[in-house]
Amino acid sequence: MLTVDAVDVFIQASHILRSVSLGVGPREVVCLVGRNGAGKTTTLRTIMGYLRPRAGGVEFRGHPIHGRRTHEIARLGVGWAPEDCGIFGDLTVAENIEIATRTRPGGRPATERIELAFRVFPMLRRYAGRKGPELSGGERKMLSIARALALDPELLVLDEPFEGLAPAIIPAVSEGLAAITELGRSILIAESNIHHVPEYTHRLYVIERGAIVFAGAQEDAWRDPGLARIIGSAT
Repeated sequence: MLTVDAVDVFIQASHILRSVSLGVGPREVVCLVGRNGAGKTTTLRTIMGYLRPRAGGVEFRGHPIHGRRTHEIARLGVGWAPEDCGIFGDLTVAENIEIATRTRPGGRPATERIELAFRVFPMLRRYAGRKGPELSGGERKMLSIARALALDPELLVLDEPFEGLAPAIIPAVSEGLAAITELGRSILIAESNIHHVPEYTHRLYVIERGAIVFAGAQEDAWRDPGLARIIGSAT
C-alpha cells in the first residue's frame, strides 16, 4: 500500500534522511521507532508532502506521491495526525471532525464518517460542542486521529499519538487505534517510546541518525544488544 524507497531528505544543508526505506501493507500496523531527532517526523512529513526527497521516492497504492501537495495526498486516501495535533482551536470538536469530510468528498456520506469517528473515540461525543482550548492533551490527540479517520482514508499516518499523554488516557487511544485496524485500515505510527508501541503492531522499524537500522518483529529488535540500547533509550 505504502512504499518509501531509499529516500534522502535534506533540510537546508543538513542531510536528515539517508536512504530510508519502509513499507506498510493492507490492514497492517507499522511502527517507526527512534530517539528524538532520529528522523521520524521528517520521514512522516516527507510521506505527507511537506518535504520533498532529493533522492528516492514514495508510492501509495502503486502510484508516486512524492512531489504532490499535502491536500492531494490526503484526497488519495492518506489521513494525517501530526504530533502537535493540528486541530482548529476556534472550531468545536464536531466541526473539526466534519471539516475532514470536505477534504475528501465522495465515497461514503459525511454523516457516516462522522458517526464512525465518534464511535471509535466515544469520549469525544460528550465534548462535541467544546472548542480546542477546552480540551485536554489526550482529548486533542483523540480528536486529531478522529479527524483523520473522518477523511475515510485507507492509511493513517500518526506522529507520536501517545506522546505526553496521562497514563489513564493511553488505553483509550490504543483501543481506538485497534478499532481502526478492525475496520481494515492501515496505520503507520512514529513513536519515540518503545513501551507505547501497540501489541498489535505487525512490523517495527528502528531509525537512528536518519537511517533505518532494523526492520522486523519487535521481539527480534530486543534480542539485538545494540538495537536494545537504541530503542530502550528512545523514551
